[in-house]
Amino acid sequence: MNRIAPQRSWLLLVAGLTVLAGCQPEMARTRLELGERALEAHDLNAALVEFREAVRLNPELAEAHTKLGMVYKQKGNLHLALETLKTAVQLDPADFLSVFELGEVYRLLDKLTQAVRAYAVACELDPRSFDSRFRLATCYHRNGDTDLAVESYKAALELDPDNAYAWSNLGAVFDTTGQHYEAIRAYKNSLECNTRQPVVLVNLATVYLNQERWSAARRTLEKAIELEPDLSVARERLGYIEWREQEYEQAALCYRRAIDLDPKNAAAHAGYGVVRMTQYLNEPAQVAFRDEAVESWHRSLEIQPDQPKLRALIEKYRIKSPKPIFSLDEG
Repeated sequence: MNRIAPQRSWLLLVAGLTVLAGCQPEMARTRLELGERALEAHDLNAALVEFREAVRLNPELAEAHTKLGMVYKQKGNLHLALETLKTAVQLDPADFLSVFELGEVYRLLDKLTQAVRAYAVACELDPRSFDSRFRLATCYHRNGDTDLAVESYKAALELDPDNAYAWSNLGAVFDTTGQHYEAIRAYKNSLECNTRQPVVLVNLATVYLNQERWSAARRTLEKAIELEPDLSVARERLGYIEWREQEYEQAALCYRRAIDLDPKNAAAHAGYGVVRMTQYLNEPAQVAFRDEAVESWHRSLEIQPDQPKLRALIEKYRIKSPKPIFSLDEG
C-alpha cells in the first residue's frame, strides 16, 4: 500500500493541475471584466493590474492585450502601448478596436506612415467609422498628401455631415492648395455646424485677406474678437488690414495688442516693424520709427528664425556702424 499511495497522489496532482489549467481562461476573462469596470470608473491603476493579470493567465486573449494597450496609452506610456497593441492585432487581425487603437498610438508617436496603414485597415473593417476616416484624413494632411486628405475628409463628412472639425480641416487643406473659394465654403459649413469657433473665423478671414477683400476680412475678424477678445492672431490680422488701408497708428495699436496678448507671436512683431518702417519712409526725419522697426524684426527672428525676407530687410535698413580705427583684437 505504501507503493500505491505515491502513485495515487501523483494522479491527483496531475488531475488538479489539469483542472487549474482549464480554469485559467475563465479566470482571465474574469480579470478582464474587472479591468473593464475599473476603466469605466477611470481607475487606470486598478485597470492596469487586472489587464496585466488577464494577459498572464491567458496570453492568447487578444481583447486583454487591447485593453492593456489602451491603458498604457492613457497613462502616456506610448512605447509599451505600441508593443501591446501590436500583439493584440497579431492575435486578432480582424478586431476593429485593436487596429484603430494601434493607429492612434502610431499617430501620437508621429509615425504617420504606419498610422495611415492602420487607419486604412480600420476603415476596411468598419466602413461606417467616422473616427477612422477622420484620423486617416488628418494623417494624410500632416504628411502633405493633400489629394488623399481631401478625399478622406469628404468620406468622413459623408458619415457625419455636421462635424465642424472635419469641415474646418477640409477648409485648411483647400487653403493650403490655393483653392480659396472651396476653402471659404468649407469654413462657412464648419461655422454653420458650430458658430462659436474664433480660430475658424480667423482662418476664413485670412482667405479673404489673400483675396484682398478687406471689408469681409474685417467683419470676420471682429466676430472672432467678439468671441475671444484675447485671441492674439485675430488682432495681428486686423493690424495687417489697418496697414493696407494706411491707418498706420491704428495698425501699430493692433500689432502691439497682439504682442501683449502673445509675446511669442512672431508675425505680430514682424508686422509692427513693417508699420514703423513705413512711417519712417514716409517721414525720414522720424529715425525712431526706423530703429523701432529693425528692433521689432530682430525680435520676430528670435522667435522664428526662418524668415529670409525679414533678414534681408534688416540688412537693408539697419545702421551699419563704422569699423573702429583701433581694436583690441589686433595683434
